Amino acid sequence: MDRVLCGANAQSMKYFFNEEEFGKLPGAVRDELKAMCVSYCADVGGVITLVFDDENHLHFQTVSPIDEIGAELKIRKYQRDNAELFGQLERFASEVCGRKDD
Repeated sequence: MDRVLCGANAQSMKYFFNEEEFGKLPGAVRDELKAMCVSYCADVGGVITLVFDDENHLHFQTVSPIDEIGAELKIRKYQRDNAELFGQLERFASEVCGRKDD
């Protein structure tokens, strides 16, 4: 089962961070995640969530972006520009949060 790290919703103009599972992340990392999610919603609309799968790989999930092409381009840019951060988050999820075994 996927575990949500964070997300934002353009319509409700809200940001969510999963404090319970990922509260140990440094403030600078949280700020970067928030900036990405809020910027995505401001630019392309819809909803974005960053989730870890059962093997702790980080994925972007989106719903109803107004600009679907722009949404895909923005996510690819995030993945390219933040590859090191996302790798560190995956290691963090594996080490601190553990692997989920079903």
